[in-house]
Amino acid sequence: MNVENTKAQMRKGVLEYCILSILNGQDKYASEILSTLKDAKMLVVEGTIYPLLTRLKNAGLLNYRWEESTSGPPRKYYTLTETGKLFLKELDTTWDELRKATNLVTQNK
Repeated sequence: MNVENTKAQMRKGVLEYCILSILNGQDKYASEILSTLKDAKMLVVEGTIYPLLTRLKNAGLLNYRWEESTSGPPRKYYTLTETGKLFLKELDTTWDELRKATNLVTQNK
């Protein structure tokens, strides 16, 4: 069994939650989201994030708008929809329950 594969699957499992959390209260463009994830050691590449952002948008959790940039081409800024905010609240609860359960199990080794 390859531990790197397992670690990658764990990161993928929480990636949507992390992206929605990053966008909670502040609009960001994809490079900012990617940078925040990389700073948190999430090891995400552009080829992963763009399809995920599209999927979240198609699910009605995100909207985007184009904004002119002073340093290059226009940027697509993503924002949470009301549905996305409600979905994030549910994920917050689920994450808290999962974290508590995992801590209980792993601390009783």
